[in-house]
Amino acid sequence: MSLLNIYSKTKWHLAIIFAALALVTTFPSAQDINPSVIKLENYQIPRVSTVPTIDGAIQRDEWQQATKVELKFETNPGENTEAKVKTTAYIMEDGETIYVAFDARDPNPEQIKAYFRDRDDIFQDDFVGIIVDTFNAERRGFEFFVNALGAQGDLTRDDTQNNEDSSWNAIWDSAGQVTDNGYIVEMAIPYRSLRFRAEPNEQTWGINFVRIHPRDSRVNISDAPFDRNRDCSICQYRKITGFKNLQSSNQFELTPTLTLSQSKQRAPLTTNEWTETDDQEAGLDIRWAISEDWIANATINPDFSQIEADAQQISVNRTDALFLREARPFFLEGRDYFNSQNNLIHTRNIVDPAYGAKLTGKNNGTTHAFLFADDEQTSFLLPSSLGSDLVRLDSLDSQVFAARVQTEFDQQNNIGVTLTHRSGGDYENQVAAVDTRYYFSESDSLQVQWMTSNTDNPSSIIDPNEGIEQHQSDNALTMSLRRNTRDYSLNAHYQRFGEDFRADLGFISRVDFEKSVLGGSYRWFGKEGSDWTRFSIWGDWDETTRLSDGQKLEEEVEMHFSIAGPMQFHTNFGGGTRTRYFEEDVNNFDPNEPPRSGNFDEDFFMIWTEFRPFKNLWFGNFMRFGDQLDFSNFTVGDLTLFEPHITWQVNQHLEASYDGVLYKLDVPANPTTGFIGEKYDVSIANFRLAYQFDLKSRLRLTGQYNDVTLEQDGYKNKELGWQLLYSYKLNPQSLVFIGYSSNGFEQDPLDQITDTNRTFFAKFSYVWQS
Repeated sequence: MSLLNIYSKTKWHLAIIFAALALVTTFPSAQDINPSVIKLENYQIPRVSTVPTIDGAIQRDEWQQATKVELKFETNPGENTEAKVKTTAYIMEDGETIYVAFDARDPNPEQIKAYFRDRDDIFQDDFVGIIVDTFNAERRGFEFFVNALGAQGDLTRDDTQNNEDSSWNAIWDSAGQVTDNGYIVEMAIPYRSLRFRAEPNEQTWGINFVRIHPRDSRVNISDAPFDRNRDCSICQYRKITGFKNLQSSNQFELTPTLTLSQSKQRAPLTTNEWTETDDQEAGLDIRWAISEDWIANATINPDFSQIEADAQQISVNRTDALFLREARPFFLEGRDYFNSQNNLIHTRNIVDPAYGAKLTGKNNGTTHAFLFADDEQTSFLLPSSLGSDLVRLDSLDSQVFAARVQTEFDQQNNIGVTLTHRSGGDYENQVAAVDTRYYFSESDSLQVQWMTSNTDNPSSIIDPNEGIEQHQSDNALTMSLRRNTRDYSLNAHYQRFGEDFRADLGFISRVDFEKSVLGGSYRWFGKEGSDWTRFSIWGDWDETTRLSDGQKLEEEVEMHFSIAGPMQFHTNFGGGTRTRYFEEDVNNFDPNEPPRSGNFDEDFFMIWTEFRPFKNLWFGNFMRFGDQLDFSNFTVGDLTLFEPHITWQVNQHLEASYDGVLYKLDVPANPTTGFIGEKYDVSIANFRLAYQFDLKSRLRLTGQYNDVTLEQDGYKNKELGWQLLYSYKLNPQSLVFIGYSSNGFEQDPLDQITDTNRTFFAKFSYVWQS
């Protein structure tokens, strides 16, 4: 009897054991440290008339009126132990700007990781910063971090969705320098870069002062202790009071953009003739701060070109469409206000908008987000129970609307509504959803989202054989019950997506299924001073059934272990076993033969590891071995997968990095069916060499290589693309890009990689503020 069969017969017994464990461990253990017994006073932020010069040097007369804050607690890997390095922060404001300084002492300053970086690329360095909860709602925060040389990183944190997003960018000032005693950082954060309530009286915000000290371990240092039994972070920040008479100033930002490109294209399999294209596009982005907590954005003829190509991904032997992240500035502003438990709004589906508008804000504990765009292309997923395809209708113009409203109640609870609409010609898709997150205690929470959709399909894609009718409507439901404490977690998930459910503005890649998941984990922490800081074990069982006919699609059990230790070493290893069902697409099989289908057993082992053997070298690798179904040939093969990553910081200015994929699937012959076997061999390499002249100026060379071979099928394809890009960024909106890119491929009858596209491009934008 297989491990999976044994587990299937005992899963409900294990569910009872999990429930009993939850009851037994409700009481705090003797090892737990309760930060509530540590009495901490809140801060008062002073208003000053003399402002500091942001130059990375703390002058006594500049900061003598500031509130002084000591960062005393090591919160990870230590558990609220005394910090081993001294860090002092200073904070004050002048009615328009918040000023923050850090004096980060270090007994070994030569070990400080200080490099000139691009924005949001600092998080493996030594850095300091603050997180502010401007509405004091203990749910969302703005993060401002600076490394030892003044490079910036800014993010939004959303505890309601357990999400941290580095795509948000604000305009603020910073400077830093390494000294004989450590390093100094100064920051100036304008209020116009934040959202908050406009009122004449004093306000109280949540605030957290942070230092990251990466040495043998990556050490988190804070001004406040954190209770690991509480399933939230912002709710444990200290409070800061002041901010009097912060009033709306109806500020505008106008950002005109000019994009120039000159391209050559050809199809070398049919001709060597080049076709030249010149393109000049002017656009305008508008940002209007209606008040401190309401922001309107508009864009006219926007430049939505991708400055950096999407990283290469494996596209062979898969049944789901590739996921591409959003990187375009207009869609990133206030993006977290649109997030919910399922990906119902994925703006990469808005391919080529002629114009767009967006309004986001918060009032009396309720967040609002509205988006409208006119898209000159129409793109969406067609999902099924076994996979998904991307449909792109280049000739169909569609109007896009999305809205989300979320209301907060009690301390951490919320309820939200999401609406999306996309239509054009004879096509229309609408989605409505309601969701909630409710905390029964500081460790126990329930998340639920119910969704419904209505779709009128364009005549060009209607195919009854594929289940695509003219009109489709259906519902979906997801539920998640979770207990997360210091030492253990327990979770139960349920998903149900109806056969005809479609979220065309989102990324829902599977429908027509019902899935249940039961899992948990347990953690051990190293003793104070130990090189090995954390150990854990976790596992789960899941079962998926197709709704339309009751066919069991998958049952899986897996278990994993993780360890954290010296040299910033982390590893996660484990394995599992699954039985999955797969069937042949009705349009892709020989009409003289019955379609193939069956259940396939797969056992697998995986290991992920990362560590820093030296100060300037970071290495990581994911490996997977075991069984893998060949979806084209309905036979299980032997999989070997490596996904290495290496980053080498050559000096303060130069960085080289490589990440790749080595995928090999050996599918044996089957004499019974006459199948002669197949071997997949895929090599992907993404290489980057970047020279950061200073905090604003950068030169980057990027190369992308993809080599796919199917041995028995006789298919071979190689692709090579590279890009040289110079960038100058005065701030996130005022910038210059100048670059050259080339792409080519090799495929029979070509005997070498041949260029198909050569492009020279330049982009100029500048933000005017009033």
